[in-house]
Amino acid sequence: MATIFIVDDSTTMRQMVNFTLTSAGHEVVEAMNVDEALKLAPAKKFDLVISDVNMPGRSGIELVRALRALPSFKNTPILMLTTESQPEMRDAGREAGATGWIVKPFNPEGLMEMVNKVLP
Repeated sequence: MATIFIVDDSTTMRQMVNFTLTSAGHEVVEAMNVDEALKLAPAKKFDLVISDVNMPGRSGIELVRALRALPSFKNTPILMLTTESQPEMRDAGREAGATGWIVKPFNPEGLMEMVNKVLP
């Protein structure tokens, strides 16, 4: 199965996403903010990144830009899992290089449907 990188400042959200993904057989690595994510990102080959948008410090949009600048993340799907649903925010995510957008609260089936859609 896939190795999936979750970046979210909410412990509860990371646990829910982790449980959903590991129950489907995926390996999960977690980070609680953009700075931690950027330290962990080069250490492993990830098949997918799932990130919140609104986090303390730098945003998930900034994370997408930083990851897209790394050669190993040039083609990696990046999903934004967020409470933000405004078209302007989605457009900013798309411009930064996000592959898809999932609005919280999410249901496990919807998350897995999107994950399966973007994984190679």
